[in-house]
Amino acid sequence: MITISLCMIVKNEEDVIANCLESVKDIVDEIIIVDTGSQDKTKEIVGKYTSKLYDFKWIDDFSAARNFAFSKATKDYILWLDADDVVLPEDAEKFKILKETLDPSVNSVTAKYNIGFDEYGNVTATYRRNRLVKRSNNFQWFGFVHEYLAVGGNIINSEIAITHRKLKQTPKRNLEIYQNKLKEERVEFTPRDILYYGNELYDHRMFDEALKYYNQFLDSKQGWFEDNIRVCEKICDYYQSIDKVEYGRKYAFRSFEYDTPRAEACCKIGFSFLHEKKYKQATFWYEQATKLEKPKDSWGFFNDACWTWLPHLQLCVCYDRLGDHKLAYDHNEIAAKFRPDDSRILYNRNYFKSIGIG
Repeated sequence: MITISLCMIVKNEEDVIANCLESVKDIVDEIIIVDTGSQDKTKEIVGKYTSKLYDFKWIDDFSAARNFAFSKATKDYILWLDADDVVLPEDAEKFKILKETLDPSVNSVTAKYNIGFDEYGNVTATYRRNRLVKRSNNFQWFGFVHEYLAVGGNIINSEIAITHRKLKQTPKRNLEIYQNKLKEERVEFTPRDILYYGNELYDHRMFDEALKYYNQFLDSKQGWFEDNIRVCEKICDYYQSIDKVEYGRKYAFRSFEYDTPRAEACCKIGFSFLHEKKYKQATFWYEQATKLEKPKDSWGFFNDACWTWLPHLQLCVCYDRLGDHKLAYDHNEIAAKFRPDDSRILYNRNYFKSIGIG
């Protein structure tokens, strides 16, 4: 059976750190915490779980802090988490099985990262990350913000999920780090830096500047295809939010250049035509979304709504507007299988009942 070191970097995480450590304490063999300047009770709480607590002077570089944490590990494999992550009980059991059965030739194990949830607690957004890596390979982190762990060799995808439970925001921290880096003469942004700076600008509603960097990223032709798709989706969302659906539609179609069509893009195209009251065109694209199969073991970002209930709910609207009430009813019922308590679906049922359907 392999042994595992948990390596984390933290700062002022008193509200979440106990939940994180409590969820993994029976999985890992060693807990290493690197504190980058906490002024609350984080260290006091961490002390209840481990004596391996180290201070690291913050230098606006997440990779430097993570690499320092990794350097303190002594076990076979390293697991990394953020303070607002947890391993739910069902995933903890999967982790214990993996720990007992993992082939030592494996260099890295990926896990799903659940980052979005609906009001019923269902996962709505997820992607994959390398989570468990062989210590002897000395894999390193790169990037001062939105850092990534560079791994290679034998990588396997697990069904384990890490659940993100963010309770607080750090509004301008990452944005300011990027802005400060831009002022340094010797710093040149990589395509990845351009992408994530664009994301920070977008999240802070600095849309004109965000679109400038997003298009610079796409035009570089150096981006990972999943990132290209995600950027196209975000630009589309922006234009749809300001009622410029034709502009948004162009970027949804552009996402097809990077891989086979995704349900997210088909739904956005469908929405653009629905917005224009072009119900036949909208129906076509929502139908396409229902026929697609989600890429297996993809590392991309997926909005599960687009792959499950959303296109059916929208098809209910489209077919009703086209006069096919029975087909509209059928799609509403398909959507109900995923969200039985959704107020919109319940409203639709009452509507269909009022016209003698269902």
